[in-house]
Amino acid sequence: MTQIAKGTWVEIEQIVLKPEERAPSLPPETQAVPYVMRVSGFLLEDADLGQEVRIRTLIGRELRGTLRVINPSYTHSFGETVPELLTIGIGDE
Repeated sequence: MTQIAKGTWVEIEQIVLKPEERAPSLPPETQAVPYVMRVSGFLLEDADLGQEVRIRTLIGRELRGTLRVINPSYTHSFGETVPELLTIGIGDE
């Protein structure tokens, strides 16, 4: 496996709450899985995917977690276009 170089933009994963630590009021399918945090930052030492690493975020926080993604990107969207909403606020001219 090729090592990822120090300074590379990466994403780490950190378990915030184990399943047994989660609130009992949650639905059973939610209680059964850990509460996970994912954070992007610059790798502070050479590492391999899956390894425990340290990163420095854009605001300077140093965090530790499992290295999951190299050069992460945003994949969310606001869904499909709703044609009926496109003309809201446009005056009748």
